[in-house]
Amino acid sequence: MKHQPFPLSLEKTWHYFSRTYRLVWNTVFALLVALLCLACFAVGAGAGYFAFLVKDMDAPSRESMHSAISSYEETSHMYFANGVYLGRFRSDLDREAVPLSNVSPYVVQAIIATEDEHFYEHHGVVPKAVIRAMFQELTNSPIKSGGSTLTQQLVKNQLLTNEVSFERKAKEMLLALRLETFFSKQQILEAYLNVVPFGRSSSGRNIAGIQAAAQGVFGVNAKDLNLAQAAFLAGLPQNPFVYTPFAPDGSVKPDISAGLRRMKTVLYRMKRAGYISEKQYNEALAYDVAKHFASSKPSPFEQYPFLTMEIERRAKDILAEVLAKRDGHQPAKLKRNPSLFRRYVGEAEKALRQGGYRIYTTIDKDLYEQMQRIAARYPYYGNDNVYYAKDKQTGKTIAHRQPVEVGAMLIENKTGKILSFVGGRDYKREQLNHATQAHRSNGSTMKPLLVYAPAMEMGIVQPATIIPDLPLSIGSYKPKNADGKTHGLVTARYALQQSFNIPAVRAYMRIQHRDPVDYLHKMGITSVTKQEESHPALAIGGTNVGVTVEENVNAYATFANYGTFVDAYMIEKIVDKNGNVVYQHQSKPVSVFSPQTSYLMIDMMRDVLHGGTASSLPGYLAFSADWAGKTGTSQANRDSWFVAVNPNVTFGVWIGYDRPAPLETYYKGLSYGKRTQLLWAQFMNAAYRVHPKLIAPRERFAMPGGIVRRAYCAATGLSPSKACQKAGLVRYDLYNTRFAPKEGSGADLTESRLVVIDGRRYLALATTPEEFVTRGVIAQPELLAAWEMAKDDWDRMDFTAAVLKENGHRPAPPSARLDGHTLVWTPHRERDVIGYRVYRVGDGGARRVVAVVKAGEPTTFSALNPGASYDVTAVDIAGQESAPSNLVSRPAAERPAPPAAEDGAENDTPPHSEAAEEGTDAD
Repeated sequence: MKHQPFPLSLEKTWHYFSRTYRLVWNTVFALLVALLCLACFAVGAGAGYFAFLVKDMDAPSRESMHSAISSYEETSHMYFANGVYLGRFRSDLDREAVPLSNVSPYVVQAIIATEDEHFYEHHGVVPKAVIRAMFQELTNSPIKSGGSTLTQQLVKNQLLTNEVSFERKAKEMLLALRLETFFSKQQILEAYLNVVPFGRSSSGRNIAGIQAAAQGVFGVNAKDLNLAQAAFLAGLPQNPFVYTPFAPDGSVKPDISAGLRRMKTVLYRMKRAGYISEKQYNEALAYDVAKHFASSKPSPFEQYPFLTMEIERRAKDILAEVLAKRDGHQPAKLKRNPSLFRRYVGEAEKALRQGGYRIYTTIDKDLYEQMQRIAARYPYYGNDNVYYAKDKQTGKTIAHRQPVEVGAMLIENKTGKILSFVGGRDYKREQLNHATQAHRSNGSTMKPLLVYAPAMEMGIVQPATIIPDLPLSIGSYKPKNADGKTHGLVTARYALQQSFNIPAVRAYMRIQHRDPVDYLHKMGITSVTKQEESHPALAIGGTNVGVTVEENVNAYATFANYGTFVDAYMIEKIVDKNGNVVYQHQSKPVSVFSPQTSYLMIDMMRDVLHGGTASSLPGYLAFSADWAGKTGTSQANRDSWFVAVNPNVTFGVWIGYDRPAPLETYYKGLSYGKRTQLLWAQFMNAAYRVHPKLIAPRERFAMPGGIVRRAYCAATGLSPSKACQKAGLVRYDLYNTRFAPKEGSGADLTESRLVVIDGRRYLALATTPEEFVTRGVIAQPELLAAWEMAKDDWDRMDFTAAVLKENGHRPAPPSARLDGHTLVWTPHRERDVIGYRVYRVGDGGARRVVAVVKAGEPTTFSALNPGASYDVTAVDIAGQESAPSNLVSRPAAERPAPPAAEDGAENDTPPHSEAAEEGTDAD
């Protein structure tokens, strides 16, 4: 069947087309309207949700935002003297701010190409990137491309927390938009580069900021980074601790391929963005990054533990006062309120660890390092001490070993700068700084500070003042000299030179009621309290708490400054990260002694090194200078000191055990005193090699006006009388013109007839035989009445004489005997016997005196003639003589045969004739 064609008219075709078109259009339109409504709803809902998320957030001001993006944790830095860099302050993070102008352009290009390629085009947020990131988040896509711009990352790091939530993201976007409104792209980029973390440095420390990263990873400044180095660092922020090449201990990881792959990605993106050429790209890929990693460096704390801890401690205290003063609190109030002080110290510590301060010190790097070397290598400290103590946990008694420790300090006199110090032998074993924190008895080094200088200032003592060195009892306290002896009348100069304790205590008792401890306080020794002033043992270092090496050395520098105390200091200035000086040291000199007293004290201490207790020291030194110093030993030899001054510097050394114990009397042939002096000398020899002009100035201490050289009598301390001159007792010394030796009355010293028995002097009687009498001078007891001497003590003095009472009867005869060829008799028991006469007895009984022996001398006579007889009598103070002793004879020698006469000559005089015997007696 043949189909007929369907007739289709134009009208019908249009009709069908129109109906189809309307249907499709209506459908599409409906869909568009629906989609638009949905989009509007979504936008509205999103906007509403966005508004809901940020509704409670206050819009920050420009100032607050500027403060937030610039207030990041920044490492503080420490410096030796003269601006020599020491290192970073201890902190959990190393960071150092750097302006964008000091950053390599490669770094800027690498960061932008990698982290935010549209940085210069957007206004803080890239909507497309945000939508993409949200879609990836909602669909749980394995690919996370991220949607944060550099601006958003900066906001996240500085203005918000790391919380992961839509609310934080909304706030981040809003704040990023606001940040771009207030700040230029350069400002934002600079802040970002100073904030972003970069993993770890070659020392194993956490680092942030491009400058710390450049130094920590490659050992160069940020401005000097090359293309490959910049690309490597720019790749780190995405995952710092995965890409970092260093392990926590600072060693290079075995596998750094992740970081290298990231570097290649950065370089590719830089090439794609047109920042570098194909040639630069290939050269950077060929660069051996690992070969140029920074070598591991010890931190300042590891290299200089005592120094860095001391700087931190002092800087905290200083900055605490600065912060407190800013808030209206004066330093005096701060010190009286411990809780307030602790609060500000806490604030200061946080500020120093995070505030990017520069702390400049007075420590000379070369001096400090040389002194540490000497301390570490010195071979004569002595053996370790072993002590036993109960373990708190187990209750068992355990043996502990402790080495001899050392503390030393060098101070510049005029300025008070602490140039160097030694805190100890091993910080790992003992963290106590033995130069600045350990309080120990300063022994005899206390004498110039508390006794002799104050006493000279008061006019009680001058160098030639006569002080009795005789047994002394003050209640139960009985001071002893180191040698266990007493030495009669001595000058203050000699007592100091030989470090006699008894004269020092006697002198202190003279000034004890006149506030001598105030002098210590003026010189910075505040650990000695006023309550201790009543203890006479304080004169020789018997303190309750003790003093530090710094305090002792600083006080001695007062003498070098002619009586002016200049407080020692270590922190020269502190500068904040903006270059503002927040602290600058200013000295406040304190007048303590007159120039005359100070010079006399120095002149007395010169003798300590020349004939005194430090006489070995000049031989240990490799140079000469005008040194004046003092040795010191505490009770039971637990501490050994030597402190000395010259016109430029003052230096002191202490050695001892941390748990006080006696030092070995001798070690390797050296006494503890000489070991201390040798160590002192080795420190100074090392310092001399570094700064010879500082350590060994050519000039000597200049004698100020008001000092004269005067004669004095060694028996009285007064101006010499004729009797003193006749006795040969005139001496010379220096005096403050205000306290020159007084004129005596003329009767203060008289010439007398004396009898000496066993070293003691007695007044002779008119009838005392002259052969037993000695001529000498006698000082009057009233001269030394101020020293409160007992009469028995006075009678023992060199220039006094006691009365020897005559017992009223004739002495009993001695008992004599022959001991070989020597006549020997027993010393007489009667106290008034002053000597003996030895007689030769002739054949007819005639007696002739052949010897006089004074009491106290050996009771023997050996010039006996063979065949002769002798006896002995005792003589008392009144001149009475005992009956003769028993007769003693030396056997006659056998006569030799006379020689044969030659040519008729005769032997007229036999060898043992009487003439020969008489001649022997005459000899």
